[in-house]
Amino acid sequence: ECAESWRKVVISSMNSGISCPALASSLNYFDSYRRDRLPANLTQAQRDFFGGHSFQRIDREGNYHVAWTDTHKDIGDVNERKLGEQLAANLNLDGVPAQ
Repeated sequence: ECAESWRKVVISSMNSGISCPALASSLNYFDSYRRDRLPANLTQAQRDFFGGHSFQRIDREGNYHVAWTDTHKDIGDVNERKLGEQLAANLNLDGVPAQ
């Protein structure tokens, strides 16, 4: 019930042209914090789009990468990247991050 009032205040402020960045941002954080699928899943998709990282799906096991556009086709295979990450982790035997 408090969240509903909070939301009404933010909406009313925005509709009136009154800036309320702290209230709006904190409401946005609150909404995303209590969701199972956002924003982490959205962030995974964005990372995959911009850097070819890969993402996990909620309906299937495993890691996936999508060639979002023709430009993304050169990024490589998910398994190749995972192998490279494993090799890099194994080279650093003392546990200190590489610099």
